[in-house]
Amino acid sequence: QVQLAESGGGLVQAGGSLRLSCVASGSIFSINNMGWHRQAPGKQRELVAAITRGGSTNYADSVKGRFTISRDNAKNTVSLQMNSLKPEDTAVYYCNAAIRSSSSNYYFASWGQGTQITVSS
Repeated sequence: QVQLAESGGGLVQAGGSLRLSCVASGSIFSINNMGWHRQAPGKQRELVAAITRGGSTNYADSVKGRFTISRDNAKNTVSLQMNSLKPEDTAVYYCNAAIRSSSSNYYFASWGQGTQITVSS
């Protein structure tokens, strides 16, 4: 079994900062891409940021210059530093990763349960 667990959500005023962290645990053989998605009420889930095992990153246009994704391959963690937060960043944020377990030859998408970020104006 592989699990992803997020932490760091909460309430913040516009212009403030938050840092999200996610740790993968279980019988992990290898982790490929990791990332963060978000889903606001009434909207579809969207990619916020992604990072490859080698450290290449990709960001949604709406967060470029404000959010920074990073990972620690040794600790199976991915983080999202969010600065200059806006009310439109309010959403449930989900950690995701492509994980190959010790008992499989394939990578499967794993998701965390999500953490709420609320940005007040």
